Order: sequence, then C-alpha cells, then structure tokens
Amino acid sequence: MEIHYITTFFLAILLLIIGNWIVSKVKVLDRYSIPAPVVGGLLVASLVFMLHQSDVIQIVFDTTLQEIFMLVFYTTVGLSASFALIKKGGKLLLIYWAIVGVLALLQNVIGISMARLFGLDPLIGVMTGSVSMLGGHGAAAAFGGTIESLGVEGAITAGIATATFGLVVGGIIGGPMVRYLIKKNNLSQGTATVEEIKPEQTKEKEVHESTLTAHRIFLHLGLITFCMSVGSYLGDAFTDWTGFVLPNYVGAMVIAVIARNLLDRYQTNDTTQFSNGLIALIGGVALGVFLAMALMSIKLWEIVDLALPLLTIALIQVIVVIIIGIFLLFPILGRDYDAAVMIGGFAGHGVGAVPTAMANMDAITQKYGHSKQAFLIVPIVGAFLIDFISLPIIIFCINYFS
Repeated sequence: MEIHYITTFFLAILLLIIGNWIVSKVKVLDRYSIPAPVVGGLLVASLVFMLHQSDVIQIVFDTTLQEIFMLVFYTTVGLSASFALIKKGGKLLLIYWAIVGVLALLQNVIGISMARLFGLDPLIGVMTGSVSMLGGHGAAAAFGGTIESLGVEGAITAGIATATFGLVVGGIIGGPMVRYLIKKNNLSQGTATVEEIKPEQTKEKEVHESTLTAHRIFLHLGLITFCMSVGSYLGDAFTDWTGFVLPNYVGAMVIAVIARNLLDRYQTNDTTQFSNGLIALIGGVALGVFLAMALMSIKLWEIVDLALPLLTIALIQVIVVIIIGIFLLFPILGRDYDAAVMIGGFAGHGVGAVPTAMANMDAITQKYGHSKQAFLIVPIVGAFLIDFISLPIIIFCINYFS
C-alpha cells in the first residue's frame, strides 16, 4: 500500500508533534536531547517493520517532498556561515576546526576499514563514518539516499541507526570527560554565569519577533529558494563536467555561503536586514519535516543482520573521540578551563550533533561557570565549518567506492 505524498507530509507533521510530546514526558529522551522527529519517525518505522515481518501489509511512503525540505535545511546551514563570526574565534577556532577535520578523516577510515572487515559494502562504512557521526541524522538521511540510489540497500537505515547511537552516547560521555579534565588538571572555575548572556539573547529574540512580517519571511524564503535553485544547477553541472557525484544540497549550501557573506558586506537597509533567527527557524522546521519523512520510511528489516557490525563500528568511533579529545585536543587548546568545556562540546558533536554539544556545555557551565570561547567556537565549527572538510571527504569516498 502506497501512502500519498500529501498524506506522508501530514504524517510527518503529526509525528513531530507526537515526538515532541513523548520527549517532554520521557526524562531519558529529554536528558539526552533525542530529537522529536527521531522518536516519532522510529515509532512508525518500527510499526511498518512489524507489519512487514508478519506479512500483514506492505506500507510504502511517497517521500516526494523530502528532497525539497532537505535542500531548504542545507541551504539554511550555508546561510549561517558568516566569516565575521569565524574571525571572532581567532586562532583557537582554527585549531579546533583542524582537529575536527582530522576526526572527520579518521571516522571514514575506521568506518570503511571495519565494513570491509565484516564483509560489508565500503559505502555502508562511509555511512558509519563522518556521515552519521559528525553529520548526524540530517547527513545520514541525505547521503543515505544518494548511496541507496547507487544500489546499496539499507544505507539510510544504517546511517540513522549509527547516528542515533552516537547522539545518545555523545550526551553520556561529554560530562564525565570534562569533569575528569577539570579534576586532573586542577582547573579554576569560570567566573561568568550562564544567566549573564540571557538578557542579550532575549532582546535579540524580541527584535526578531517584533519585526516578523509576511514581507520579511518572503524575502528570506526568496533568498533560500534562489540558493537552492542555483545550487542544484551547480551540483548537476559539476557532476556532468567531472563525473563525480555532487549532491544538489551540497551545491545549494556552497551558494548559500557565498550569498550570506555578500549580504554581510553590502547590506545596509535595517528594515530588510538578514535575520539569523528567522533563517534558523526556517531551517529547524525543514530539518524536522525532512527527518520525520526519512525516518518513518526507513526499512528496518534491511539492517537486522547488520546490528553487530554497526554497534562495533560505532563503539570504536566513540573510543577514538574520547582519545582525541583528552590526549590531543585538550593539550593543543591550552589545558585551561575553556579547553575543558570545548572537549565536552567536541564529544557531543563528534559522535552526535551540535544540540548534544550545546547541552553538554550548558550542563558543565551551569556547575562550573560560563565559557565564552567554548560557546562561540564549538557551534560555529560543529554547525557548518566542519562541512567544508567533511563533505569533500565523503563525496570522494562515495565516488571512489561506487
């Protein structure tokens, strides 16, 4: 039975609402910041799996709209890439970025090597590398679709499963790693408090809400769809010219980065000023719908036999993040309190996602004091800078092993 694409869209929205409600009621889900679309989507995927295994009915979702929401999300990621913010991070940001780039390379080497050891397609190994670890559910669903189109079944499901595992573990290991570093190195506590940055954030939020009009929303949607359109042509043209597969969402993100920084340089009219908050809001909505659709349509029966290999690979990835964080990144960052807090963020997005990184750092700083450097550097690198290193590696691996 095929579910119409409009009904699929409605179900995705419904699953987001249900997923949010479940997360708010189940403490363990809330504690580890498990995304609502992951909860809702996996519920439906599990139901479809049981119906499939019992031969009751075969359900197929028409996910025609999924690619559009995916393009919107990755475009908003590109529109967040302000070079002005990068300059504020200075030398420490470049160091942090470089080490995370090394991690991206290692994760793919580990994933591919372990996949071959288990006799799996190397592209499944790519999915268990930086795609799902540093990239999270969004990248897993996006690149999984690309890899499945090359004939590798179960790529999305393998990536989503690995990303979910990483998301949970990333929230577990961050705090203990930072506490260990603070105790071992006798670090002094931060002096500022988390509350000190709240008034400015609240004021910014109020400004965005007070100027939120249909005209302003259309301006932002026009910018997003322009980047999507040009980026899609760029992706297709690059593939035709070189023979290398460049997903359209990567092209859209590149165009969005260029557009964002041109706006930063030449924008003068305050009434049409580019709003990070509005872009983030649009991106959050797009990501939620995209993930819900991707997760509800995954075929769990395709990875039943992959459970042990996927778990083994994911555990090795976690161990590598712990070793790099404590023994390499922390000393290079200066062995101080800010460096320790950044390690908590590194653990969060190194195997999970930026929200997990932020949750880790928030929990630490509420106890020990705020770290301005950590809250500037980690989200900038984790949210978009890492893509400039990780995406070329992933695209090369996909083309090399396909």
